[in-house]
Amino acid sequence: MTKDEFVKKLDQKLKLVRTEFDYSQDKMAEVLGMSKKTLVQIEKGRSTLGWMGAVTLCTIFGKSEILSITFGGQPKEVIMALAFDSTERDYPKTLGGKIWWEELEASFGYKMQKNLISQHYRILDTQERRICSSFEFDHIKKRFEELTRHGEI
Repeated sequence: MTKDEFVKKLDQKLKLVRTEFDYSQDKMAEVLGMSKKTLVQIEKGRSTLGWMGAVTLCTIFGKSEILSITFGGQPKEVIMALAFDSTERDYPKTLGGKIWWEELEASFGYKMQKNLISQHYRILDTQERRICSSFEFDHIKKRFEELTRHGEI
């Protein structure tokens, strides 16, 4: 998935998210920091949220069931994978990939997984905390091999 594909998906889901939260066009436009006219144009497919608008939508409405289904879990994780080539930071504990994830490989307690919806990859540690995530399989595979070769980060 590219940033453009991500934005396009959100352009298509904007109205659904708005109605999910029972917001009027006026309220949604205010929350997202845009004019009502711009919001209407996006909902009609004549304009786009753009990267910043898409990130704003996912950040503010991160608990949206629509967004969760669209991106296979937490949209924030997709944003991080798109924004950075390699994302390694301290992540909170995950559910271990029981819903949206296919386990590709496991070794020394580490798991390499692929998201079934967004198709991005991640590595979980022995406590099911995300170590890194990326759309680049080669990067994730290399990092997984480094971790499992040494048995530690």
